[in-house]
Amino acid sequence: MDRTKANSGTREVAERLRFDEAALAAWMKTSVPEFAGPLSVSQFAGGQSNPTYRLDTPNRSYVLRRKPPGKLLPGAHAVEREARVMSALGATGFPVPHIHGLCDDEAVLGTPFFVMDMVEGRIIWDATFPGLSNADRAAHFDAMNATIAQLHSLDPAAIGLGDYGRPGGFVERQVARWSKQYESDAEAGRVPAMDRLVEWLHANLPPDRGEVRVVHGDYRCDNMIFAPAEPRVLAVLDWELSTLGDPVADFVYHLMVYRMPAELFTGIAGVDLGALGIPSEEDYLATYCRRTGRDHLPDLDYLMVFVMFRLAAIIHGIKGRLARGNASSEHALETVAKLEALADLAWTQAERAHL
Repeated sequence: MDRTKANSGTREVAERLRFDEAALAAWMKTSVPEFAGPLSVSQFAGGQSNPTYRLDTPNRSYVLRRKPPGKLLPGAHAVEREARVMSALGATGFPVPHIHGLCDDEAVLGTPFFVMDMVEGRIIWDATFPGLSNADRAAHFDAMNATIAQLHSLDPAAIGLGDYGRPGGFVERQVARWSKQYESDAEAGRVPAMDRLVEWLHANLPPDRGEVRVVHGDYRCDNMIFAPAEPRVLAVLDWELSTLGDPVADFVYHLMVYRMPAELFTGIAGVDLGALGIPSEEDYLATYCRRTGRDHLPDLDYLMVFVMFRLAAIIHGIKGRLARGNASSEHALETVAKLEALADLAWTQAERAHL
């Protein structure tokens, strides 16, 4: 699947994801400053979890994120949390779209939603950054690195997010959460490598280091918008998995691209990085450590297994939503087809881990 083509642009809103557009316009008239209709609604092609819509008016464009309709797993699709964290981060100057308003009244559209700015720029779906010079590739990687380091430098309590998650035991809780979510989704079935990973992750938990920051949870090149013609991150998107947690685990999830082959989710494993101007995994890691005042990245091997498992568990959840009829992307089938290969890759990392 060509991810750029599959995820770019908009399309007509899918039948089961339609809503009362007049009700939305009425809400925006009272809740979004300077809103003036008429309003035109389309659906973004990408996105597996929370349906995302483009809202166009004669004067400007907006983006709407909503919780999907239908039966949902407990705690999933928390658009309210997305709106809160983006509002708090935006106030610090961190690059996120401006939030215009959150609506938790299900009577308006059927599920909670929020409206934010439409940020014009580039979304890069291929982590090799095709079409750029070697110098520009290096600069884009450096911009991603600097942005996640900026996020992990923020004190949650100082920006009003001190209660955005529990303060300690992040990795242990995450292992428990995603194991439970995997094991409880009967409609998605079981995967042998996932069963082995659940056991391995519980048996090899590292000690909690007690470091707490806002973590994005899904930080990768296709969840950010770059400036139209320069290596600068204008907006980091998709904060559904954000919480308070271990910044090292958050960075390792981002670093996972180096261990992932191209056919699995924007991977660059096996690519001649030097020929493209892309920094090596070791250099990229060292740059993050320098920016965040570390001399090394602790528990790297364990965390790499964990983040691969967690991604596989998320895809397993998409498989379950497909079975229940409420997966938001028309490309969900192609994504789910990669589940077993990803679980096997995670198990290979576990077998190679030096703990």
